[in-house]
Amino acid sequence: MKVDVIKIGNSKGIRLSKTLLDKYNIKDTVDLILEKSQIIIRPLAKPRKGWEQSFKEMSNNGDDRLLFDDVFEDENLDEWK
Repeated sequence: MKVDVIKIGNSKGIRLSKTLLDKYNIKDTVDLILEKSQIIIRPLAKPRKGWEQSFKEMSNNGDDRLLFDDVFEDENLDEWK
């Protein structure tokens, strides 16, 4: 696909059509990857999307307990001061 490079203030950029933005689920931020003389634009994934609801469900089900203690019996916390 051919697109024109346009002036944006003191910089230059490209315009992406609404069709492309919708098709690739591009919102406000993208991941820009420079690789082998290419520029790759990827939608920025939200890896924690849905976690809040999942945590609420876990809490409601009583399944939000620690799997192991956060401080071990033989741990020396003085060395971290």
